[in-house]
Amino acid sequence: MGYNCVVLIKQVPDTKRITGDVMNDDGTVKRSALPAIFNPEDLNALELALQIKDRFGGHITVVTMGLPAASEVLRDSLFRGADDAILITDRRCAASDTLATSYILSCAVKRIDYDIVLCGRQAIDGDTAQVGPQLAEKLGITQITYVEQLIELDGKTITAQRNIGNGWQQVKAEMPVLLTVTGAANEPRVAAAKKMMKYKNARTPIEVEREARSQRTENRGQKTEDRKQKTEDSPQDALRQKQKSEVSEEEIRELVEKKCGELEEKGLLIKQWDLDFIEADLSWCGQSGSPTKVHRIQSVVLAAKESKSVEPNDKGISDMVHELIEEKTIA
Repeated sequence: MGYNCVVLIKQVPDTKRITGDVMNDDGTVKRSALPAIFNPEDLNALELALQIKDRFGGHITVVTMGLPAASEVLRDSLFRGADDAILITDRRCAASDTLATSYILSCAVKRIDYDIVLCGRQAIDGDTAQVGPQLAEKLGITQITYVEQLIELDGKTITAQRNIGNGWQQVKAEMPVLLTVTGAANEPRVAAAKKMMKYKNARTPIEVEREARSQRTENRGQKTEDRKQKTEDSPQDALRQKQKSEVSEEEIRELVEKKCGELEEKGLLIKQWDLDFIEADLSWCGQSGSPTKVHRIQSVVLAAKESKSVEPNDKGISDMVHELIEEKTIA
């Protein structure tokens, strides 16, 4: 029998490339100054889902919540073997903490047919390891955390080995079930060339709209420029030409609908959901649904006995900042 897997993934800033230049005065990281990457342990979760599909068959849906740019990790998932991809993007999701994020994701996952939900143990930008367990609670399903190995899948029963710090534990559970997967679970496969060729043009509706606006404006601008080169328009003619060159919302809507229809026919349309579509209670989303508050930010001053020598060059500073972040000295 096949198993339907839902894999929750996240696009995160690459904290391995932290330097002093990307740090704010309060000790936080300027996310926009760092390249965005696929959260490492989410790749392990996807790989485990792919292994389940390879062995037993089934369907893999990847889901991410974030800005439109998060479409990149969805395409990457399709390149690696996922069957379907969903982007949850909505301005009202902004400032969501782990509680609000898990609620929004639960509303989305409930709309998908699944046997197993998988996610990375934690994201490198927060390191809370809270979203997975909170999501399982909201879905009302069993959870197995810190999974390092899938032992057995038999009908509707799953057995997995989890790391408990000073040893391992084998847990058997009935499906549906949620697994949080560690980096030790497997070695994620690379993108397949054939799938990259197949899905390289996969787009979300918001990406289609942006491309349509850019292309339409560029084409109209070129036509206007061509006319200027041919003749000098009177003020009245210039006004009429300007009005013609403006892109109407109706034109954009028609272009987007047409392009999305073509992509859907080819299986290249990445689904895009907002809070209204998943019928989320807005009081549980975004800042209003996030009880986590920053109480204070403390500057850490190292005493002499805690000091260490740092090479006076870019590499030395970069290594020092990265070490401080790994040790949670700075956020």
